[in-house]
Amino acid sequence: MKHQYNDGGRKAAGFKGLTGDCVARSVAIASGLPYAEVYAALAKGTGNQPAGKRGKRSATASKGISVTRKWFKDYMASIGFVWTPTMGIGTGCKVHLHDGELPMGNLVVSVSKHYTSVIDGVIHDTWDPQRETYWASSDGTRHVSRRCVYGYWAKQ
Repeated sequence: MKHQYNDGGRKAAGFKGLTGDCVARSVAIASGLPYAEVYAALAKGTGNQPAGKRGKRSATASKGISVTRKWFKDYMASIGFVWTPTMGIGTGCKVHLHDGELPMGNLVVSVSKHYTSVIDGVIHDTWDPQRETYWASSDGTRHVSRRCVYGYWAKQ
């Protein structure tokens, strides 16, 4: 897939440096909402989460978001996104971060330890999250391994 650098409006919103805000960036990019607005909503949701073993989480979206929480799913639905899982327990990887394997449109895509946005088949992110590994089996057969997509939020 093609990759286009896009920080989702983070720098323009006055945020500096690098951080773990991939969920906020990808949602801002795919939704077209201002980065600061998305960041604030996600930070509020994170800050309102019940305390865990390590205590209450701070209200920030810069250190990761619990994307499996109900509040996150409700937020995504409220801004017009629908979740489509592409992998389940024991099913193996069926969809990869590769040309032609994702639908067209504005997507927030879940891959291992990262969220990225894909708009009409082009990755929009601060770095290229594709992983392509080429290898040959003992019989000489050539293979390619690509990054698995766990699911995606599609703008309706």
